[in-house]
Amino acid sequence: MAGGSYEALHARSLSERDGFWAERATAIDWTRRWDKVCDDTRAPFYRWFSGGELNTCFNAVDRHVEAGHGDRIALIYDSPVTGGTIRRLSYRDLRDAVARFAGALAARGVGRGDRVIVYMPMVPEAAIAMLACARLGAVHSVVFGGFAAHELAVRIDDCTPKAIVSASCGIETNRIVAYKPLLDAAIDQARHKPAACIVLQRPEHICDLVPGRDVGWDEAVATAAEVACVPVAATDPLYILYTSGTTGQPKGVVRDNGGHAVALKSSMSVLYDMKPGEVFWAASDVGWVVGHSYIVYGPLLHGCTTLLYEGKPVGTPDAGAFWRVIAQHKVKALFTAPTAFRAIKREDPEGKLVGAYDMRSFKALFLAGERCDPDTLRWAERILGVPVVDHWWQTETGHAIAGNPLGIESFPVKPGSATKPMPGWDVQALGADGHPVPAGQIGAICCRLPLPPGSFPTLWNAEARFFKAYLEEYPGWYKTGDAGMVDADGYVHIMTRVDDVINVAGHRLSTGQMEEVLSSHPAVAECAVVGVADALKGQVPLGFMVLKTGVVASDAEVVAEVVRMVRDTIGPVAFFKQALVVKRLPKTRSGKILRGTMQKIADCEPWKLPATIDDPAILDEIAHALVTMGYAKTSSRIEAG
Repeated sequence: MAGGSYEALHARSLSERDGFWAERATAIDWTRRWDKVCDDTRAPFYRWFSGGELNTCFNAVDRHVEAGHGDRIALIYDSPVTGGTIRRLSYRDLRDAVARFAGALAARGVGRGDRVIVYMPMVPEAAIAMLACARLGAVHSVVFGGFAAHELAVRIDDCTPKAIVSASCGIETNRIVAYKPLLDAAIDQARHKPAACIVLQRPEHICDLVPGRDVGWDEAVATAAEVACVPVAATDPLYILYTSGTTGQPKGVVRDNGGHAVALKSSMSVLYDMKPGEVFWAASDVGWVVGHSYIVYGPLLHGCTTLLYEGKPVGTPDAGAFWRVIAQHKVKALFTAPTAFRAIKREDPEGKLVGAYDMRSFKALFLAGERCDPDTLRWAERILGVPVVDHWWQTETGHAIAGNPLGIESFPVKPGSATKPMPGWDVQALGADGHPVPAGQIGAICCRLPLPPGSFPTLWNAEARFFKAYLEEYPGWYKTGDAGMVDADGYVHIMTRVDDVINVAGHRLSTGQMEEVLSSHPAVAECAVVGVADALKGQVPLGFMVLKTGVVASDAEVVAEVVRMVRDTIGPVAFFKQALVVKRLPKTRSGKILRGTMQKIADCEPWKLPATIDDPAILDEIAHALVTMGYAKTSSRIEAG
């Protein structure tokens, strides 16, 4: 589009808010038009499209069939971990499967407003179960498959599901993860007992069923009648998605039906530059917000083909796995986490495996979920030859706060920046006084209320906690919990979590800025910097680095070089003196580095093994290494329960 069109669109989204979103709402089918676009009668608790009625499943599936696109492929399932299984479901196939499974849920008493937990691996049935809930007006809560029993029990008690949909197992690259013992243990621990469990029996591992409570997926579907879509209020919840809370009690982020459908459909064209019928791939998991927004709802609302991948970026079978999927299924855009690309870069530093595949369909790479270091971004640009968009959003927001809107105009990339605020988002860096700081200065990144459609209106059964956690500190603003700056060109730079801004002898410094320096070293594959307690300076930074395969320099040489680089780039004020080379960094299953846990270990503070950790043994390795450096003299892990 013509230059400057973004500026006009973004300005109008703020100055003519209701008219802007009302126009975008016409792209969605409503059974009853809304009374008010943005309902501010209970500010700061805003609601979108109040009085309106619709059904999200109808908009994602049925209307495409009714419009004559029933033969278009809706979902491609690609599973290298099961020996290369590939399934393709047309929109008609998907509608029929969803309508039938909705009937299976309805036969077990699930109706409008009831909750259903979905505890599934990355299989088409997970998406079918989510859409079936939406079809009935029920509220789904997806819990990452293989989550610990205690964490699942906490979620069962919080949302009190009428039914749970699960599978016999998940499949990793080198092992089978049995889900049913975890599910049974969670139900035993929970105070609330679901009336029914529907379990998909996977041939790789058949599980036992509890008589009277459990039923196999195939059996449940075989006796079910197809059901029609149930209209719900635009302000009714579509789903609850739990995110970790600082108190240890998970926060149930609520997503509504109306604003969510409007915002996600709009984002598919504005940000991702997708057209109906094109193939979009979010290489994430349905247990995370990315899976909700851009494996299931966003692409289907827009009439795209979505790709559901059960595999890894490396090891299934090699670091060319993503390129194989893109070439085979003619993917136009890929959305994944920077950690996936760091893993690929570590195994194939020169990107030689790309050349083995026909990538002509591929037009853009989108990275989110954590801050993308400039070195990884430039590496991806070089080996792929397409725009690489580092964009920023959160579980709470449901879609991007800032990004490079390829569907409107493409801005020059500034490595380390998420580019510009998306339509509807007024993003500012605030000082301690609650006012915006000058351009280029670090502050608390906040978004002016009301947040645009698709953002969370509250937490499940916890409005007071919602207000205290997000709205109280900066009246009139949403506190993102991230620290960063907005530069003179309006680019948003997310430096770190507010908790990761460290105070070194009175100087507030960003650990994210230090990580940027470390990651620019040619030997460093990935890194993390945390602030650890220091009797003299309050806090001092400590680096953790994973080196690339085949590095010749010694660990000590690399450490000495990055210490010098931080001093040269940021200055002596950073007091960056020590870094540790490790084999791996502890991460969640979604790829986030567990900086807070590493900091607690180094400071000898009590710490709890995070429920979302990918490999618990990594933290033991980190603790041992810290002891050798004089940190972490004692271990005080808090057991779950």
